[in-house]
Amino acid sequence: MESVQALAERIIDNVERVIVGKRREVQLVLVALLCRGHVLIEDVPGVGKTVLAKAIARSIGSTFKRIQFTPDLLPSDVTGVSIFNQRTGQFEYRPGPVVAQIVLADEINRATPKTQSALLEAMEEGQVTVDGITHRLPNPFIVLATENPIEYEGTFPLPEAQLDRFLIRLSLGYPGARGEVEILNRQHFAHPLDRLEQVVGVDELLAGQEAVKHCFVDDALKEYIVAIVGATREHDDVYLGAGPRGSLALYNTARAWAAMQGRDYVIPDDIKALAEPTLAHRIIVSPSARMKNVDGRTIVREIVMNLPIPGARPVASRSERTMGWRGARGAGTNS
Repeated sequence: MESVQALAERIIDNVERVIVGKRREVQLVLVALLCRGHVLIEDVPGVGKTVLAKAIARSIGSTFKRIQFTPDLLPSDVTGVSIFNQRTGQFEYRPGPVVAQIVLADEINRATPKTQSALLEAMEEGQVTVDGITHRLPNPFIVLATENPIEYEGTFPLPEAQLDRFLIRLSLGYPGARGEVEILNRQHFAHPLDRLEQVVGVDELLAGQEAVKHCFVDDALKEYIVAIVGATREHDDVYLGAGPRGSLALYNTARAWAAMQGRDYVIPDDIKALAEPTLAHRIIVSPSARMKNVDGRTIVREIVMNLPIPGARPVASRSERTMGWRGARGAGTNS
């Protein structure tokens, strides 16, 4: 898995020339790229959501399109239209901006539910259907969507069916004081995004995606993943928990995370690291819990903290708090 680790480091180091102090968030986006999944970047204005998406796209030699979602945007503005060609006497498909390898759906919650639904088929099946004819989308096809969670006027919340299609949801947050000073210094003369260069080709990314599939996951860890997802359905503060798509998301992202660390096997820490960004947005919290400011992130953190890790056992009386893991190929970690 050294090739995947090297690939990830090249992209992350390049993106960090633009995004300051957000290495874990950049890593999560890269995990989604390696899993051929979509990312929802949710945060307040001005923290770099759009810049992050653009930096990722520029680091990879792929086709890139941006869709600025507005209330008057129509589904055909996203998927494309069929136009009658008088010379040939046939209808011809004119692709919309969704036909690209990396699509930036900027402020996705500003579009109406009808327009948002135009992405459902594309995100799940990698195709769009226009006038009864299905058109395949390029490979890879990845949507990087942004939204502002605190602005409600003129916005339409994403339906649960669309939220569930995002592999990962993340927030950037404000930079630290030193990081903000560094941002000022870097943009003294020009935005660093203007000078960002490609560091990885599409073929390399596709090879990395295939390599991740060979990462080993022990049966006990598969049961651990299912137990975490199952706990979201039984929690007292949850109205509707994560479905099987959540289990698949956690399974695949854990393999990608392990590969990015240079391992060809998954350990419990990989699963714990990816549980919140892959499951929290799939949980519908009960009304009574929302009144207590409980959200999906809080619930997933509580589940991961309290759920026993399979195979954990005391390894020495002198250090009873140290837990050992007998996993794949004798790997060891402290949990």
